[in-house]
Amino acid sequence: MVEIKHKETGDVLARVDGDSLVGADLRDMRLNGADLQGMDLSGANLEFSDLVGANLQAATLTGANLRSAHLNDANLKAANLAKVRAGTERPANVAVLSGADLSDANLDGADLRKAEIRFAKLEGASLTGADMRGTDFCHSNLSHVTAERALFIQANLREANLTAADLRDSHLNDANLVNANLEQADLTSSETNGFTVLNLANLEGANLVGARLRNASAQDANFRNANLTGVDLVGAVLGGAILRGAIVTNADFQGVQLASVTMEFANFSEAKNAEFPSYKKNLR
Repeated sequence: MVEIKHKETGDVLARVDGDSLVGADLRDMRLNGADLQGMDLSGANLEFSDLVGANLQAATLTGANLRSAHLNDANLKAANLAKVRAGTERPANVAVLSGADLSDANLDGADLRKAEIRFAKLEGASLTGADMRGTDFCHSNLSHVTAERALFIQANLREANLTAADLRDSHLNDANLVNANLEQADLTSSETNGFTVLNLANLEGANLVGARLRNASAQDANFRNANLTGVDLVGAVLGGAILRGAIVTNADFQGVQLASVTMEFANFSEAKNAEFPSYKKNLR
């Protein structure tokens, strides 16, 4: 018999038959404020469970089912959530992790589609190969995350902190990155013939100072009023992109075709290797 106790009061919240919580059926349980620190819940079914404010620091939840579970403000720091199932195509059935601490957590290969992860802490988390299509990360801190080959398609990253994030070979098609901080982020490629995709992404007002977008595809992306100071755009594909009012000081445009790029009111006088047609006007 395993007893699950409250992290502060010590009150028993649930008793589960067996010697461990591996593969346990914990559906629909009220476990808010539970102390599950360091426990092994691999493959456990936590669907519809209330884990608000629970302590899951360094817990193992590999392959666990968190769909429809509520983990608002939960402590998941350094937890192993590899291949966890927390998302679906139906927003009503996704996990809610808003305000949760996922710092240094392992979320490799996790299914986080459409999950609600607003105002959360994910500094240093690993999201390699994770599926985050449509996930809401608004105002979350994803600084220094490793998210190679991850899917952020149509994700909401508005005003998110992605400082020094490793986003190599990730897909951010149609993602909302308005006012996001991508300073020193790596959006290059870790694989031969690979590339990061930002087609149709909205980066209006975003901070990309010192970011690396070499060979990235950002067709029809919106960089209006974004700060691209010192950005490496060598070989990037920017067809149809909007750079109106963008700051491009010391940005390197070597090999970039700018004929179809909207560049009005952007100061290209201090940009590097920018070759644009003579008919382009209103360039400062």
